[in-house]
Amino acid sequence: MQPRSRDGTTSPSDLPAFESINPDSDSGFLVVCDHASNALPPGYGTLGLAAAEFERHIAYDIGAAGVSRMLAEALDCPAVLARWSRLLIDLNRGPDDPTLVMKLSDGAIIPGNRDADPFRDAAEFERRIALFYEPYHAAIEAALARAGDTVPAIVSIHSFTPHWRGRARPWQVGILWDKDDRLPHELLRLLRLEPGLTVGDNEPYSGRLKGDCLHRHGTVKGLPHVLIEIRQDLIADVAGQREWAARIEEMLREAAKLPGLRERRHYGSHTDARLTI
Repeated sequence: MQPRSRDGTTSPSDLPAFESINPDSDSGFLVVCDHASNALPPGYGTLGLAAAEFERHIAYDIGAAGVSRMLAEALDCPAVLARWSRLLIDLNRGPDDPTLVMKLSDGAIIPGNRDADPFRDAAEFERRIALFYEPYHAAIEAALARAGDTVPAIVSIHSFTPHWRGRARPWQVGILWDKDDRLPHELLRLLRLEPGLTVGDNEPYSGRLKGDCLHRHGTVKGLPHVLIEIRQDLIADVAGQREWAARIEEMLREAAKLPGLRERRHYGSHTDARLTI
């Protein structure tokens, strides 16, 4: 059985590795969604997994695609969304990251990924990079290039599971960042003003990941950027996605007024190599 996307369609193999929204808009933002889809391209079957596994977090970020599309519409800005599942290749990893093609994820062994690495089946590994990984990142590069003299702020939308290893996660939302604090600090401030929200600062994950999507397109280029993680049960349906897209839009518009946001500033990364003596 071919895994299907959330709207129930199966994409043919000639579709690009990404979905582009509002490519010609220019409001100073770019939305990206690395884990938007749970679909696989023809030829990969289910990677040896039961179809039910594709409804889990291991396959995609539940609700993130809907929030990304609504946010792009509300901001009238471009968006680039992944077309294929993270089980095929993880677009939010550097090309040399050992988890780029996952062999084991949250207790599930992925048989179709067993040999897809530089050592056992380098041809398949390089094929996935060439067909599914690099085109996605090239689409982000193209979107940034179309901004011209505008310095766009990159907003990456993800979602996380309500529980991890049997323990409830206390956050409704997390702001992930590295050293560029322009957008993260303002979003943290605004989110913490809302009653009832527990906000994670680099929780439930860290934004300090060398070679990830925002490191590649934001940190290295000196562009303002932020990764927003929303708990999946809050955006599992359209109503929740609409609520969170509206909340994030309002806060981003407020953050856009910050002095220095529309400048290229090279803060570097916590992952930068340091000389030791």
